[in-house]
Amino acid sequence: ETTRSLDPQRYPRNLLRFFPTVAKVLLKPFKMRLVLDVPIDATDVAEGKIWPEFAHTMIGLKRLENLKRSAETVIADGVPGDFIETGVWRGGACIFMRAILHAYDIKDRNVWVADSFEGIPAPDVEKYPQDRGENLHEPEYLAVSLESVKANFQRYGLLDDQVKFLKGWFKDTLPTAPVQRLAIMRLDGDLYESTMDALTSLYSKLSVGGFVIVDDYGNAENCRRAIADFREKHGIKDPIEKTDWCEAYWRKS
Repeated sequence: ETTRSLDPQRYPRNLLRFFPTVAKVLLKPFKMRLVLDVPIDATDVAEGKIWPEFAHTMIGLKRLENLKRSAETVIADGVPGDFIETGVWRGGACIFMRAILHAYDIKDRNVWVADSFEGIPAPDVEKYPQDRGENLHEPEYLAVSLESVKANFQRYGLLDDQVKFLKGWFKDTLPTAPVQRLAIMRLDGDLYESTMDALTSLYSKLSVGGFVIVDDYGNAENCRRAIADFREKHGIKDPIEKTDWCEAYWRKS
């Protein structure tokens, strides 16, 4: 890694924009990258407003606390079903859910880890015009391999038979996934298509008292529209609660 702090007072703005691109090309053959040193506010970390370089999750402490609270609630209330996340990046939230099951010595619930492990799909604007203009399929940063996610589970000693992987695009994997019943659905697919695919395939398997947690509700209009459309179509009236600026959730009644 090469870390350098660039002072805008000393370098022209157009150079600051151009230099990282050139550096990326020049350093790539040497498996090196340029990392700009910028101040990070602790509040932004807690609220998941950054894309961390090395952390296993980017969802922030508030969303992790909500995930813990939701998991402990369904455990305490005896709500039957497994836990799933659709769109896992480096696997941190799924690892956390598996750790909670381990902490409570629960053997009869699984954690389903659903992802393409190749990044976010390119928008299918003919079928889902709501995703027009999205380019989240372009950053290589968002594509984390299945092997890398498994290795992250292994680092915590949590890669076992209670962790189930669903590799592929949601439209291909979720309709036939061998998931019987769910207690927690955590959706982090960013797009209208990905959000709707998860809801369409999985919501009917969510137990009464289970939670739907939507990571991108506050910052992605297309994701929010998918939630609204699905809830309207199925007459879902359960109130939506906000975790922070980005995440929202509801409990199935």
